[in-house]
Amino acid sequence: MPTIRVELLKGRTPEQKKKIARELVDGFIRAAGGGRPEAFHVLFTEVDKDDWVVGYETLREKYPDK
Repeated sequence: MPTIRVELLKGRTPEQKKKIARELVDGFIRAAGGGRPEAFHVLFTEVDKDDWVVGYETLREKYPDK
């Protein structure tokens, strides 16, 4: 059973996550030449901007207005 893990910043709606999952699963199926969507698991991990650091800056420092 393939598992797709997605780490992203907090703030997506359940509908947006469902659309993301559909696109990822469909892409994997296309790339593999077939498969069943129900065989895939998609796990979302939401991260706060203060918990994601690029270089020496948190994303809150790097992008304070977004």
